[in-house]
Amino acid sequence: MAAALRRKPTPLLSTAPHLLTRRRHWIRSLCSSHLGFLSRSPDPEADANASPVPGVKVLESFSEVFEVGSRTITIETGKIARFANGAVVIGMGDTKVLSTVASSKGDGVRDFLPLTVDYQEKRYAQGVIPTTFMRREGAPKERELLCGRIIDRPIRPLFPAGFYHEVQVMASVLSSDGNQDPDVMAANATSAALMLSDIPWNGPIGMIRVGRIDGQFVFNPTMDELSSSDLNLVYACTRDKTLMIDVQAREISEKDLKAGLKLAHPEAVKYIDPQIRLAEKAGKRKREYKLSMITERTIEKIKGLAEGPIEAVFTDPTYGKFERGEALDKITQDVKAKLEEEDDEESLKVLPKAVDMVRKKIVRRRIIEKGLRVDGRRFDEVRPLYCEAGTYPILHGSSLFSRGDTQVLCTVTLGAPGDAQRLDSIVGPPTKRFMLHYSFPPFSINEVGKRTGLNRREVGHGTLAEKALLAVLPPEDEFPYTVRVNSEVMSSDGSTSMATVCGGSMALMDAGIPLREHVAGVSVGLVSDVDPSTGAINDYCILTDILGLEDHLGDMDFKISGTRKGITAIQLDIKPAGIPLDIICECLEPARKGRTHILDRMEKEINAPRTIHDGNTPRLATLKYSNDSLRRLLGSLGSHRKRIESETGARIAVSDGAVTIVAKNQEIMEKAREKVDFLVGREIEVGRIYKGVVTSVKEYGAFVEFNGGKQGLLHISELSHEQVSKVTDAVSVGQELSLVCIGQDVRGNIKLSLKATLPPRGSEKKNAETQDSVAPTKQAVNVWASVENVPICEENEESNKLSDCEGDETDSGTYSMPPIVIRSASECDAQDFSAVKHINLKTKQTTKSTPRPYGQSSLHKNGNKTAVSSTQVRSKKENDKSQTISQSYVKDDASKKPKSSGVSNIDAASLKLGDTVTAKVYQIRAHGLVLELGDGIRGMYKFEVNGRRDFKVGNELHVRCSSFSSKGIPVFSLLQDD
Repeated sequence: MAAALRRKPTPLLSTAPHLLTRRRHWIRSLCSSHLGFLSRSPDPEADANASPVPGVKVLESFSEVFEVGSRTITIETGKIARFANGAVVIGMGDTKVLSTVASSKGDGVRDFLPLTVDYQEKRYAQGVIPTTFMRREGAPKERELLCGRIIDRPIRPLFPAGFYHEVQVMASVLSSDGNQDPDVMAANATSAALMLSDIPWNGPIGMIRVGRIDGQFVFNPTMDELSSSDLNLVYACTRDKTLMIDVQAREISEKDLKAGLKLAHPEAVKYIDPQIRLAEKAGKRKREYKLSMITERTIEKIKGLAEGPIEAVFTDPTYGKFERGEALDKITQDVKAKLEEEDDEESLKVLPKAVDMVRKKIVRRRIIEKGLRVDGRRFDEVRPLYCEAGTYPILHGSSLFSRGDTQVLCTVTLGAPGDAQRLDSIVGPPTKRFMLHYSFPPFSINEVGKRTGLNRREVGHGTLAEKALLAVLPPEDEFPYTVRVNSEVMSSDGSTSMATVCGGSMALMDAGIPLREHVAGVSVGLVSDVDPSTGAINDYCILTDILGLEDHLGDMDFKISGTRKGITAIQLDIKPAGIPLDIICECLEPARKGRTHILDRMEKEINAPRTIHDGNTPRLATLKYSNDSLRRLLGSLGSHRKRIESETGARIAVSDGAVTIVAKNQEIMEKAREKVDFLVGREIEVGRIYKGVVTSVKEYGAFVEFNGGKQGLLHISELSHEQVSKVTDAVSVGQELSLVCIGQDVRGNIKLSLKATLPPRGSEKKNAETQDSVAPTKQAVNVWASVENVPICEENEESNKLSDCEGDETDSGTYSMPPIVIRSASECDAQDFSAVKHINLKTKQTTKSTPRPYGQSSLHKNGNKTAVSSTQVRSKKENDKSQTISQSYVKDDASKKPKSSGVSNIDAASLKLGDTVTAKVYQIRAHGLVLELGDGIRGMYKFEVNGRRDFKVGNELHVRCSSFSSKGIPVFSLLQDD
């Protein structure tokens, strides 16, 4: 029944004209194609029998694909953000940026253009969740504000005069591959979106980034290419005029910069035609907006009332900034009173704007026609300068810089590497170690204002000065500290950002930071006479070091900073709808002359980084430690580090195996170093004196704790220049001693000497022996694990000392001892006990089975103590990886001859001080002998003064181990019976 009703024709439609029936189908077809709805089945019979289903929406989009340099770029509209007045997605690789524009529908009754540009980089663009507490993006970051300025500066001059409707631009990064910086892409997308919208705008524009690698210019460089480039140039233009320039460089010359600008212009123009074609496909017709224009009658009337008094004020060069401003305000009030008498409401509404236009025409006419500036200076003259470095000595660095009425106070604060700013950006480095923060308080222009958060102007000016100074900072590996420069504007009358560059450079040198040379900056202005019908420039004047008023009434503010060698940073802002590139390039030479003049004055105040000479000067120290030492310093949850910071007031940062201590003065630094040394200790150096405490006393010496818990062995032979029979006669447990590190023995023990700190006594022979026993202060240490496989030493006739293998023991050179293993006294006792027990067991077994092998050790009774003669004793463990021997000192009489006549089968790991062995003369040298101990192991014997020298190769000698060289080679002394 329901199907029959659906098939029954409607009487009204059956009687309608045939044309109306066709129009019904035409309306449905039009709506389907325009709105994007399509039916699933075109058959009417099928539609009648099937149940209703939703349509499929097809998003109609338009795009343009083109190439700039070696990059393929796409611009697309219609797919997303369809309700925006204009929306464009631009793509380069896998980086996509969306830019939308919208305009208010109000009447626009105001005297300025309320243009807002919001740029945002959300973390989803790189697949990252924000690390904030709420896990979402917060207030705009510095980079987002800077990118918003990059978009704002070139598009603002192209809005028509009198267009004061609110306009908002929102650019956001949809996806990023990390290869391209999205800021330039966002600016080009904004230009295309304005072209598609119904907002009146005299675009389009093109923007491009240019780098230079190995002298070759690169267009749209990747982030990796940009890191190795000495130029980062962002250039924006119309088809024939320049709109904006932003440069960061490493002292590029004016000639090379001109070449880069002239190459950038034709490449940037390639963005313009695709935008025009896209606007022809999908653009809207420009809507009629109300323009707030001042009538010619009103202009002429106000000009007649105010022109004469205003010109009189500008004619008098004695006026200062505020005196001139007060005089102009009085003129405005006088004109207002006359208009109120005439009851001219129309003129009263636009009075401030009209008076400003009259002032602008007067100042520009005086400059172009008469060559007279507001303050009476020549076009290329810089205002009077005042420089002062070290204004506040308690600070790390400070300076005061004045140019005319513009005054800036700059301070420098040094910090640890861990104090670097962390950057939360989808491109670029993760941290920044050099920061410049610019502050423009209201009192600097005698106004009342409220301090708020990040200000776009302050961020932009600070970043410009930061770029300028970054080029002369030392590399991070040479100067790894974090640096913060604060610029406080004390008074402002034009170009405070360039004054910040000059003051910041002097403050950095005052802080002792090794800058290559000074950086200075100056602002150049332009006043032009433009033909109103064609827009061509008939005449122009370039002004060096412009005042605030010349900036306001002129055509551009061209900020250029650099050294004597070249340019480091540029920022160009203009007010008209473009300036020819040739005029821009012409401004570079006056800027260079003005910059050189300022550099001369700065160098008279301070021409080199200061040296640290004052006890109150802030100090920084960087110490390298092993991971174990760092763990001892930090303690549980950083408790040790926090305690040191609270007790001393110093700041301690730990990163990448280094400890950085930042202290306000030398006294605090010494306290912090002492506490750090107590926990960690310093790098051990041979020849350096250390304070230590005796922890245990043994028969052969004493163990001393020093340098942050390290242990060293003070052998009995190093206690005094005279013979010491018992260790306890010289030192006791808990005694504090000043000891000299004389090296390291073959087992890894640090060797200490007390007698090296005492004045020598006795004969020349004793003095010579004492000097032999104490290692030189400067020598090349090479720690050997054993004395095996020692290569044969070669004779060197020019040497007056016996050489060690592979080098001379007395080679000079400062060095630090490498990490070594310290054996404690308890470990030594355990090893001695194990060795004695093993020797006793092995001796009993040997006497029962076979005669004792030739040269084997025996036990000697000496009262209640047992001494082990270690001529040939070996203690093999189950893993066969280490060999031990008793460390007891042999107390045989000098006249007692060991019961051995052959070469001992000695092991390098078992040999220790006091061992007596039988060795063969392997080689006779000019100053001593090379002895063979067996199994390829060799040692050395140095000829004594007036001693025996009648040796022959192959002679067997009975010798005692007296010391080890710095390379671990045993040094022997000859027993008296030989």
